[in-house]
Amino acid sequence: QVELVESGGGFVQPGGSLTLSCASSGNESLNNMGWIRQRPGNQRELVGTISLGGATNYADSMKGRVTISRDDAKNTVYLQMNSLKPEDTAVYVCAADLYRPICRGRIDDFGSWGQGTQVIVSS
Repeated sequence: QVELVESGGGFVQPGGSLTLSCASSGNESLNNMGWIRQRPGNQRELVGTISLGGATNYADSMKGRVTISRDDAKNTVYLQMNSLKPEDTAVYVCAADLYRPICRGRIDDFGSWGQGTQVIVSS
């Protein structure tokens, strides 16, 4: 188990950019990581994932507008978002799959979750 703490959320105008950070703590090294969001009135949806080796996958709705990266020396994962739209307003949550050797891109695979950080896209 690890503790994940997101930061970087806030108020952004449409078309703007934002980078979220997910800092981890604990004695477990990070494996596969993911970013999930929950928009008001919607179930959780996967934004994207990054494997231990750095391979990334993104949801079709976000592809081209987001980039996930990781800095293992800092135990931190990032979510860069560009061209933000009002529909991107959501709580963005960082999650970790500590044990699986392969990142399958399934929300249920993530066993450790942060508290989330709020992103509001509005004029």
